[in-house]
Amino acid sequence: MAPLTSRTADRAGYAPDVPELDRLLVVTPHPSGALPAEVLGDMLGPDLLNAGARESLLSRVFLDGDPFTDLIFHLPGARTVQASWSRFAVDLNRERGDRDENGVIKLSTFDREPLYPAGFTLSAAAREARLRRYWDPFHALVAQEAREATLVIVGHCMAPSGPALSHDTGTPRPGVCLMTGTPDAPTYPQARWAALRDACAAAFAPVLAGTPYPDVQVGVPWETDTISATYGAPGRAAFGIEMNSGLYLHADGTPRHEVIRALNEAFARFAPQALSLAQG
Repeated sequence: MAPLTSRTADRAGYAPDVPELDRLLVVTPHPSGALPAEVLGDMLGPDLLNAGARESLLSRVFLDGDPFTDLIFHLPGARTVQASWSRFAVDLNRERGDRDENGVIKLSTFDREPLYPAGFTLSAAAREARLRRYWDPFHALVAQEAREATLVIVGHCMAPSGPALSHDTGTPRPGVCLMTGTPDAPTYPQARWAALRDACAAAFAPVLAGTPYPDVQVGVPWETDTISATYGAPGRAAFGIEMNSGLYLHADGTPRHEVIRALNEAFARFAPQALSLAQG
């Protein structure tokens, strides 16, 4: 691959010998805390026009999503697809037909706090309309951008320990989790998993060192994310990366802006190496 131009390298602060970043697609499916009025109406009922109730709900869904991942995984020069709506409108990192409790349309937060009034049901027609408006356009755009990509990185964050709506409830989590698929169905070349983990650990070491979350693990607590599994293909690798939110959020949910900046700088070091490894 041709190197970055010096103009791009100077602007973004990257070394000029890294691969062309336009072969990299960065997807952030959950950074938003916004909810369409129709979904807010379902959740709040008569309190839809109550500013206090609305702000409280939007703050809750923002923090229960993947807050600030649009900033952490921002990489000038790379292709980007970023979700506009909260995962609690539709979860874009789920299969369209996933009807599990933690599926594509959730009725509660990850702490199992209800999002809708008691007795609320979503009709089949309303469910299909919501998927058609929010899930379908996002995935159409990812599919379009992925055609030109050699690597897809899907950026997430995770709670410091498993919440109630999770397979690992109460279990402490690492600083970074790389989701590269399973041995039977890898989304990133399995022979390069160790090198990918080492590159990630080196890039993020300045941020992870001295924290309660110093380690980078492959497949813990998740082996695969749905978007990577969907868009990984022959000639196009994919993996998800989960950042521990305890690194950059205070206990009350307020951000540590200097850590968000440091995580973004670490990602800018790591992503070109992940692209080089994917290209062999």
